[in-house]
Amino acid sequence: MNAVFAQTLESAREPGTSRFSAVRVAWTFGLQQQELAVVTGTHRNTLRTHPESPRLQAGLRDLMRVLSAATAIQPDQERAVFLVKNEPIPAFGHQTLLQLVEKGRVEDAVGYLESIQAGFAG
Repeated sequence: MNAVFAQTLESAREPGTSRFSAVRVAWTFGLQQQELAVVTGTHRNTLRTHPESPRLQAGLRDLMRVLSAATAIQPDQERAVFLVKNEPIPAFGHQTLLQLVEKGRVEDAVGYLESIQAGFAG
């Protein structure tokens, strides 16, 4: 894991716990709470009232997993986040990686980024 992503990962942690902070993950990705709720498949109130929700935590882990894979090919965190949020991918019907995560296709998103890192030109 690169040092920049290690810092990002730590900054996304809820202080004093072993879980992610929805507020901090939203800030990392530049998302509003409502947008984060949609991506994680949870109700917006869950982010505030039940931050320990297994579904929410799984969604936050998925987002951070995709960001980890993105920073492996684009070490600049701002550019990696831009890639995840905005770059349309022809192989996935011009959807973004964030859209893939929202649809539960995290493995496809990570696999795509790993193929780029390995030098796959497809």
